[in-house]
Amino acid sequence: MTDFTLEDLDAIIASRAKSSDETSYTQKLVRKGVAKCAQKLGEEAVEAAIAAVQEDRKELTAEAADLLYHLLVVLNVSEVPLKDVMSELAGRTGQTGLEEKASRPRE
Repeated sequence: MTDFTLEDLDAIIASRAKSSDETSYTQKLVRKGVAKCAQKLGEEAVEAAIAAVQEDRKELTAEAADLLYHLLVVLNVSEVPLKDVMSELAGRTGQTGLEEKASRPRE
């Protein structure tokens, strides 16, 4: 088991996003803007879903890591702190998923 957390990854992404290091993938991706970052997030989500359906645990693990990374990049570019997302999740644990979903405003 590792002690590496989403908070650790978020801090690395934040640092690299501000970097002028031309060899940083994160810096290059962030510089392309939220649309490109969101596109990459979507691609990784699809790849993770495909790996899950194919019951390929190794590939799902790799794609899930890519998905989490790209989600944190999108949050960074969108200026949504990870702590806000974690607070949202924490607030949902006091009720069942079905109760939480039913409490959402209908569009």
